[in-house]
Amino acid sequence: MAADKLTSRSEDFSEWYNQIVLKADMADYGPVRGTMIVKPYGWKLWENIQGALNSRFQATGVENAAFPIFIPQSFLTKEAQHVEGFAPELAIVTHGGGKELAEPIVVRPTSETVIGDAYSRWIQSFRDLPVLINCWNNVVRWEMRTRIFLRTMEFYWQEGHTAHATAAEAEERTLMMLDAYTDFSVNEAAVPVVPGLKSNNETFPGADSTYTIEAMMGDGKALQSGTSHNLGQNFAKAFDIKYLSEENEREFCWTTSWGVSTRFIGAIIMTHGDDNGLIMPPRLAPIQVVVVSIFKKAKEKEAVLPVAQRIFDELKAAGIRVKLDDRENMSPGAKYYEWEMRGVPVRVEIGPRDVQKESAALARRDIPGRDGKSFVPQENIVAQVQNLLDTVQAALLKRATDFREDNTHDVTDYAGLKTAVQTGWARGWWAGSDEDENIVKQETKATLRCYPIDQPEGEGVCFYTGKPATRVALFGRAY
Repeated sequence: MAADKLTSRSEDFSEWYNQIVLKADMADYGPVRGTMIVKPYGWKLWENIQGALNSRFQATGVENAAFPIFIPQSFLTKEAQHVEGFAPELAIVTHGGGKELAEPIVVRPTSETVIGDAYSRWIQSFRDLPVLINCWNNVVRWEMRTRIFLRTMEFYWQEGHTAHATAAEAEERTLMMLDAYTDFSVNEAAVPVVPGLKSNNETFPGADSTYTIEAMMGDGKALQSGTSHNLGQNFAKAFDIKYLSEENEREFCWTTSWGVSTRFIGAIIMTHGDDNGLIMPPRLAPIQVVVVSIFKKAKEKEAVLPVAQRIFDELKAAGIRVKLDDRENMSPGAKYYEWEMRGVPVRVEIGPRDVQKESAALARRDIPGRDGKSFVPQENIVAQVQNLLDTVQAALLKRATDFREDNTHDVTDYAGLKTAVQTGWARGWWAGSDEDENIVKQETKATLRCYPIDQPEGEGVCFYTGKPATRVALFGRAY
């Protein structure tokens, strides 16, 4: 791994991000424009994200399944808003086996249609409801402007699809999964998010309503980090998903869909990273602790390696994801650089003096240099490292939350919004129309990110129209 310095975040945030993805060994560019190769270190982070989400999903009764990547083109035409929303992004197969297909096949951009078709066959009675299924899969959307993890032509995600007997049950599930995403983001990723309702303009094609979790990145821009959609009966009517009610009436189901993708890896990078590279939240970090052995002479090596190995074994036995770096062909400084770039939360350094003193140096990734280093006894090292991991996790969340609050500005007029979105978010009372929202977007490049779930009491005056307003909205420029 080359030790050339990263472009600083303040100099060029976009270039800083691109360099980190490559230098931290997270991913690489695929051979087809707009595709990515997720390398083992990046994939392990995704696996940890999967594990954290799976436990939350399954606690609510959701089961995992898999559906085909190929969808008949006719399926997408059944729901008009849906096909209109995705038409520019579709990849369509017209030939297979050397022959032109009788009906073109769409490569899955999302699975509402293929799952809706299956549900129409599986659901016959109220006894079959609710259906609670999640899929971990890849999808393809023909994006023009791409960036690894944030927006690629092919990406990985989970998409949950549920069917219910009543509108109230569907809304409850939609909000339940929004809460699961919020809990995961805050408590696992240390990414503080604002859960809220999307505007009409930003609602998922074919949904009655879309809820979102919005995160502020290190440059003040917003990242939509997960969405939960109440699809109403739109897809049920398009695919004839009906059930026989207890009153012996044929009724259309109420459905939902919800998803988080590998885009969340980008959220972690841009929320926590610094000019030295990644900073991984300990609860999701592929490697939580690295033990670095330090020696020059053979005699020092003989003394240091057994101690480093013992500490590694103790940490591993305690369930900590730990790596032992005992490479002899690298200087300590080169090792530190590599593990800092890859964002390992805690580094344990063991050198000849540490062996003599029966101590160890613990270095926090979130506080560079001497300020982040402490010296502790080797005795009870596991508890000390676990405590430090918890401390780093909490510190990352606080730092990101403070940054968001410092860069979210309450506005009372349009001029205030224009200023606020230069560096962060604008928050204000909103009573504008869909067209007003489009004008704001055209003139400022800021979009209405959401109406936060947590709303102030009472009413106010819309900062744009001057009309009475009953909701506060968040605006920001976004990825």
